[in-house]
Order: sequence, then structure tokens, then C-alpha cells
Amino acid sequence: MRDGGLVMAALELVVTRAQEGRTVKSLLKGELGFSTALIGRLKRTETGLTVNGRRVFTSAVLREGDRLSVDLPAAERPTELRPVPMALDVRFEDEHLLVVNKPAPLASIPSSLVPGEPTLAAGLLYHLGEGSALHLVNRLDRGTTGLAAAAKTAYVHELLRRRLHTGAFHRTYLAVCLGGPAEERGRVELPIGRDPASAVKRRIDPAGKPAATAYRVLERVGRFALVELAPETGRTHQLRVHMAALGCPLAGDWLYGTEDRGMISRPALHAARLALDHPVTGEPLALEAPLPEDMRKLLELERESNGSTDFSGSGVEYHILPQQIRGESPLP
Repeated sequence: MRDGGLVMAALELVVTRAQEGRTVKSLLKGELGFSTALIGRLKRTETGLTVNGRRVFTSAVLREGDRLSVDLPAAERPTELRPVPMALDVRFEDEHLLVVNKPAPLASIPSSLVPGEPTLAAGLLYHLGEGSALHLVNRLDRGTTGLAAAAKTAYVHELLRRRLHTGAFHRTYLAVCLGGPAEERGRVELPIGRDPASAVKRRIDPAGKPAATAYRVLERVGRFALVELAPETGRTHQLRVHMAALGCPLAGDWLYGTEDRGMISRPALHAARLALDHPVTGEPLALEAPLPEDMRKLLELERESNGSTDFSGSGVEYHILPQQIRGESPLP
């Protein structure tokens, strides 16, 4: 169905004996996870809330066997965003959710610093077609490749937003670092704040926001280390700042390390895996995106010159590190 020209998805709940006697609002909030704001939008939509095919108030009391139907409010489309045709590597899609493998360099959303440039959001709108809208759930930096999720409805966006920095929305990145961490496995817990000398740069700051990253070295090859990273928080540039704090900035990171376009033209960071339960169906999703060509070639050339040591299956024990860097990692 459509609301103001925007496509809407449907959700249905059959009332059980245990749920009998509860109101529509109670089930929407308690069983389906709707926010007060979303319920308000449903109340203003002609077919937003029906029971057994008839429109109802949220105060209606339900009986066993009643079918509560919800036309999910579509995601709101920013007025300044226009669809742009582009090739997309779609890794998962249904009526609620879309996950793509983002290339680089490609911004996730429009920026006032580079007006008019193509963005992932604009490409997704073109892919979804006329009247579509979406919310990006995890926004990757312009130079970061890998898995990015987009919600097609406001309801799904709200559910995933709550899970974003929890184990229910587990993201794993791969990074090529210069040098590599001293320990094979560990956890960085260092607060991050703005660098007052820069409009974009962040820094380790005792007065900053808490930030934690688990890491595991998968391979050491010459000048580089291939490192698996699992962010436990979502600070701007978190993985780049934390690796630089360990003395092993990402290859190609002009902001926190050394720019060398002959090496790689961007920070060598890739969102490789995403694991979550589907927010509507509950189906477990385990999605992957292969290492991009530029990072793969960087490692291959170094292997040819220096050989490598693989730690990915070594069973390395956790280590205790100083200065708030602790060896308690959720990585498998």
C-alpha cells in the first residue's frame, strides 16, 4: 500500500489466548516494539491499524483469534535526495530490508562539503524505484567498503537502530594495518572526542565518549597485518583512531597515518560480515562481502615479497595490555 506516494509494507499479528484482553496499543508497544511516535503516524493513516479488516482505535481491546494488521509507515525520503542510477552489489533484499556491498570512494549520504556528488542513498533510491524511501542503518565512511544495511520502513529502522551497537547487530571489519598490533588478540577501550584543530578529525580524549573495539590479527605479512575488528560502540572514525592509538594506523589513512596513493588510495577498511536476526521475521541472517580488490592486491604483493604468518587458526590466548587496552575480546 501507499502513504503519500510512498510504498508501505504490511505486518500481521494473530492474538493468542495469553494476549486476549490487551489493547491494540499494548500489543504494538509490548509485542511488536513500536515507538510512541510510530504509533502516532499509524493513527493518522486511514488503513494504518485494522482488526479483522476494520479500522480501530489504539484503545480497542482484543480477543483471541483477532487479526491485528498494520500498514508499516514508509521511511521518510529527504526532499533534497534524488535517485541516481548506479551498479549495486545487493547481498540481501526483501520488503523490509536491503543490504548492499558498498564500493569506495562513495559517500553514504549527501554532504554539504561536496554538494551534488552521487551517494549510496541516491543509488538505493534508484534501485527501489519511484515513490521509494529508506533509512541507512549503518553509514560507512566514503573510503570504507563493505556491508551497509538500509531499512525500507520507519518501523524496521527503529528496530535496527536500537540494536545497532549490540550483539544483535554484529559487524566485523577487516583492516590492513601498517605494522600491526603488538598482541595477536585484544580489546581497545579508549574514549574518542573531536580534535579541536580539525573539522573532521577525532582523537583519543579522556573527556570524550566511551569507545571499545575488539581485534584479532589474522595474518602478518611484511609491513602489514590483516586485522579483524569488531566495534562495540559507534564513534566517528572509531576503528581508524583505535588502530592508530595502538601504533598501527590503517594503510592509506591520510588522516591518522600516512597517505601513500601508490600503496592504496583510501584507508584499508572493509565491512566484511554482518550477523543479525531479521527484525520482522526473526530469521538469522549471516551476510558476507569478500575482501575488495585493492586490499587483496596490497596483501598479495607484500606476500610475494616477504611471505606471511597466519594467526587466524592459531588459538592465540587473550592478553592483558596496559593503558586501558584489555584482552577480553568477543571475536570468535
